Amino acid sequence: MQLGIRSVKARPSTALHPFSSGILLLHRYRASVHCLVRNVTSVVRSDAQRTTIYALSTPHGKAGVGVVRVSGPDVLGVWKHMVRRKGGQDQLPEPWKMHRCDIVSPGKDEILDNGLAVLFRAPKSFTTEDVLELHIHSGRAIISSVLRALGELPFCRPAEPGEFTRRAFMGGRLDLTQVEGLKDLIDADTESQRRTALNAAGGSMRERYDNIREEIIKCLAFMEALIDFGEGEDIEDGVYEQARERVKKLCNTIEGHLGDKRRGEIIRSGIHLAIFGPPNAGKSSLLNFLAQREAAIVTPVPGTTRDILELSLDIGGLPIIISDTAGLRATTDLVESIGIERAKNAVQGADVSLCVLSLPDVAFNGEKIVLPSSLNGLVNENTFYLFNKADLVPPEYTQLAQTSNAWVTSLNTGQGTAEFLAQFSEALRSNYDLGDANDSQAPLITHARHRTHLETALRFLKAFLETRNFDEIVLGAEELRYAAQAIGRVSGIIDVEDILDSVFRDFCIGK
Repeated sequence: MQLGIRSVKARPSTALHPFSSGILLLHRYRASVHCLVRNVTSVVRSDAQRTTIYALSTPHGKAGVGVVRVSGPDVLGVWKHMVRRKGGQDQLPEPWKMHRCDIVSPGKDEILDNGLAVLFRAPKSFTTEDVLELHIHSGRAIISSVLRALGELPFCRPAEPGEFTRRAFMGGRLDLTQVEGLKDLIDADTESQRRTALNAAGGSMRERYDNIREEIIKCLAFMEALIDFGEGEDIEDGVYEQARERVKKLCNTIEGHLGDKRRGEIIRSGIHLAIFGPPNAGKSSLLNFLAQREAAIVTPVPGTTRDILELSLDIGGLPIIISDTAGLRATTDLVESIGIERAKNAVQGADVSLCVLSLPDVAFNGEKIVLPSSLNGLVNENTFYLFNKADLVPPEYTQLAQTSNAWVTSLNTGQGTAEFLAQFSEALRSNYDLGDANDSQAPLITHARHRTHLETALRFLKAFLETRNFDEIVLGAEELRYAAQAIGRVSGIIDVEDILDSVFRDFCIGK
């Protein structure tokens, strides 16, 4: 027997299947929860999707090929007005196949360029609409003339930034995590950024959020069934406790993602690494070594670096934003004092810091290293050490500096630099690396809004756990409903109009 919706007044006269079988849960879920995963084949077009848009999808400038993309209901009209296939064929082309053609000015038949054209028929296209791509020579005059010709057609208009991707979202082709992943994939500079973005763009992140949400909805179905029928002959005993146990596991899962040291967000934006230490220890030489160029001035004069020098580098496939800071010491020089204060702020605000010390100047207390007093308050669990100028001390002296999270080098001779770079990269990867593109251990949070919605969901789940008895299940059900809605907002399943502009505004025009 199937479970009816809330309007059913008569209680079933025969026993239902055991609740744990999932049948009651499934029907209750379908009847009472109005935040189901969107069916991507069911599309309700917005006003924006009733117009035909166009834009250059490749970068501006001289290149071998430029791609102009057109999407909307009048794509076939664009083809008829502007595309002339080789051989004089006038019928519409076979879709999803490249065709050699001339691109002409509408109404004039003046040839603007010759190239290739491909037609994608709805819904089997990126935007789920009819899409036309013109592959032409990417000279400035050619691109301008083709875009100008498209603008002469009364049913076409230029696309807004991110509008093609927005239509893909509105058509159900992508969810918001995939949209963000696509943008991050375009912006990726390092291997780890690429893998994180590909993980999101491919739908793996969406699947993981959907799994969390579906588990919440199952618990909500438990509560809805209890509200309608109570714990009796039709409902298996202990259903309320089953729901509580499931919610406890969900809380642990979400707390684990929220407590992952902002791994995904840091990878996306870059790991901030501050290089600090006393003057003339080799900080700027280290920066030049990592950058493989003369990025910083290096002199024997203490205090040469007075302001922060910042570079973005790829180290071991990880995006690193390195700050070279002023040497830390007591000084009466006003300008140097300002630089030292900025250096301390940079170290305290960094994700990781690297303390560079001149090995001949390092003091030891037995086998323990004594750090200069100027470094007090700057060393923490995320600090690594580089002992430089190993070529200026006896070999046995370097043994004292061999500690965990520390390397001995000579940036002048190159001694130990290869080992340092390899091992330092591996140390960073152990903290921030992402595994394979489909790794279940990959970060679930890559944007600040993901964290906000997860925190909201966690708050509602914990509020549900505050319900202590059967009499409070109506309140508990509402807490679960709000938690499911919060997770749904991550992927854009529900209530997303207020955040769409912020998601799409940073896209390029042709995407």
